[in-house]
Amino acid sequence: MQQEKLPDDASLTTKGYQSGEHGRILLLACGALAREILDLKQRNGWDHMALTCLPAIFHIQPDKIIPAVQEAVAKHRDDYDQIFVVYADCGTGGLLQQACEDLGVEMVKGPHCYSFFEGNQAFEAHGDEETTAFYLTDFLARQFDAFVWKPLGLDRHPELLSMYFGNYTKLVYQAQIDDPDLTARARECAERMGLEFERRLTGYGDLETTLTDWAKRKPKA
Repeated sequence: MQQEKLPDDASLTTKGYQSGEHGRILLLACGALAREILDLKQRNGWDHMALTCLPAIFHIQPDKIIPAVQEAVAKHRDDYDQIFVVYADCGTGGLLQQACEDLGVEMVKGPHCYSFFEGNQAFEAHGDEETTAFYLTDFLARQFDAFVWKPLGLDRHPELLSMYFGNYTKLVYQAQIDDPDLTARARECAERMGLEFERRLTGYGDLETTLTDWAKRKPKA
């Protein structure tokens, strides 16, 4: 299986990603998950699974997720035996789940990527202990300014920091890979926010489990 070229973070943020590959299954994903999905595809030889990503910036614009998913499913439905949506609820208040049911496609279980990366059951077990935690993934550690600092205007008005994060106590960095540079970046983010720093090496969690299950699915009759 030929390794696909990893897209750059800026393109994943604003444009998404189209692998150009064809297969029996299409993974319609958030751009923030592209690197992890491509890694899993390569390591497991899932050459029957193609990948299309919507712009990762929808992470902070959840109202755009549902119409974009609906449009993409309609566009690609006739080209694949099955389409799977690699999003969790992602701030849509259950509306994405309903849309996927209406479209007849399956999505990743969980409230958001922080939950399924750690494992939904493990994340839920934290319960009220982490209501004051701010989470970062590998992608968000790399794109902190684009997804947090600039959208909140902190690059222009740093005095707003306490208003936004005054009720938070720690930053939890969920590391998908063991990368000292990313850990340093995440720690710097915590320092900029004035929060305690905690790192958890989660790996791919329920994302890997879910994709492994989907990869084994046989075409619908």
